[in-house]
Amino acid sequence: MMKKIVVLVLVSLFSLTAMAQEKKSKNKKVEFTVAGNCGMCQKRIEKAAFSVKGVKNAQWHVDHNMIHLVIDETKCSKEDVAKAIAAIGHDTALVKAEDAVYEKLHGCCLYERLE
Repeated sequence: MMKKIVVLVLVSLFSLTAMAQEKKSKNKKVEFTVAGNCGMCQKRIEKAAFSVKGVKNAQWHVDHNMIHLVIDETKCSKEDVAKAIAAIGHDTALVKAEDAVYEKLHGCCLYERLE
């Protein structure tokens, strides 16, 4: 009888521990806003997203300025992708591009920046 109680307690503790741990997904869908204007912006933004290890899919939509990603959370985060996109001159909902980098974008790619 005592063995059964010990086993039951151990199984319960193991179950609670397993449930408490946050599981990182290998195929998590995430999205956030990325500022841009045109097809050149789309190519640049998607290329920057794919440069981040762990990005499996990236599609930026000019009509609503959202990037839709599938990422391996064990290798990267959406913040990592946002930093890569900001580094090439496009403001994101998470990270703003540096002014000097933004100013080097092609004329048609100079989107309206919000302060």
